[in-house]
Amino acid sequence: MADDEIPDLVPALETGIVDEPKLSSVSVAKDEPIRKIPVTIVTGFLGSGKTTLLNYILTEKHEKKIAVILNEFGESSDIEKSLSINQEGTLYEEWLELRNGCLCCSVKDNGVAAIENLMEKRGKFDYILLETSGLADPGPIASMFWLDDGLGSDLYLDGIVTLVDAKHIREYMKEKKEDTLINEALKQIAIADRIVINKKDLLNDTELQQLQNDIRDVNALADILQTERSRIPLDFVLDIQAYDIHNADTLARQTKKIEEHSSVHAHSVGHDVQTICIHFDQQLNTLEHLESWIQTLLWEKEIPGEPEQENKDDQSQVVVLRLKGIVLPPKDNNDTSGDRKRLIIQGVQDLYDIQEGFAHEQTDINDKTSKIVLIGKNLDKKRLDQSFKKWVQVENVY
Repeated sequence: MADDEIPDLVPALETGIVDEPKLSSVSVAKDEPIRKIPVTIVTGFLGSGKTTLLNYILTEKHEKKIAVILNEFGESSDIEKSLSINQEGTLYEEWLELRNGCLCCSVKDNGVAAIENLMEKRGKFDYILLETSGLADPGPIASMFWLDDGLGSDLYLDGIVTLVDAKHIREYMKEKKEDTLINEALKQIAIADRIVINKKDLLNDTELQQLQNDIRDVNALADILQTERSRIPLDFVLDIQAYDIHNADTLARQTKKIEEHSSVHAHSVGHDVQTICIHFDQQLNTLEHLESWIQTLLWEKEIPGEPEQENKDDQSQVVVLRLKGIVLPPKDNNDTSGDRKRLIIQGVQDLYDIQEGFAHEQTDINDKTSKIVLIGKNLDKKRLDQSFKKWVQVENVY
């Protein structure tokens, strides 16, 4: 099959939308808890290979029944065009079932209606992939799944995968736009949990390594994979568990990766989006000052405690696109469940959450270092360290 061909489709057995799905359509016992469905957001700038990746996933032999939502926000996607051609010009916006058990749909809104309709087909799928437009900001989309209680009862955000075009992404990263502080390509890289450098055959080894270093300057948390024609292992896209707040081990490994990258490669790209990490060893008395610091940084878009600048322009705003943290429980926490307990901080743009998690066998419980990771624009490490030390009332920040 040619790379750009659409896989053969067969009409879904259920084509209509029913107002109240019958209980029998949900193949779950009455007393058995409903298993939540993971959602992975697939994003990437124009020409990065998202459609090729999704075609590959939809036709690859695997044990998963994957539902793919093609969300182009008013644009016409390549897959949708192929659907129209294959179905004699008819534009299909209903769910179509592929021969390998996957489902495919194209929608023209923010995806909520399609997902609500999809949940009526529970039992026919066990994973959702949502493709965004090449010009879409994935932050608001991620927030919809991450914190929406209505959707959260059935779904959870598993992670964000960003594809980049190896040949052109550096140009896109450096592009300046008058109507936005941070261009779309940088946002998509900054917020990603997994990054796929596609079309690696267009660069030599030295160029590829430099590109990977440049991307790590922006986002030192994400795992990076180099490939051609969007061919990647499915486990790099599925079951990422990037928002699993109960497991502190993953975040501990990610912060170690930041330190390793910073020790060998200085930030030198011609843009000012980067990853920084704030470390402190002191156990906090309470979370009150930490939360206040985070809220001021995210919502006021300024470094907490610094005097307000006159003639401040938008370009000097502090913008946090992604926030992660692992913190020892404060002294006013009365839980005595053991040394492995940690507080996990997750944030996407203006939203953040702090919940209890645990460090398992892989993490040294004697390591009492707390870490706050920030990815964004105008993040001055020295100024943020000083602000954190004074505002949160810790003696040593590094």
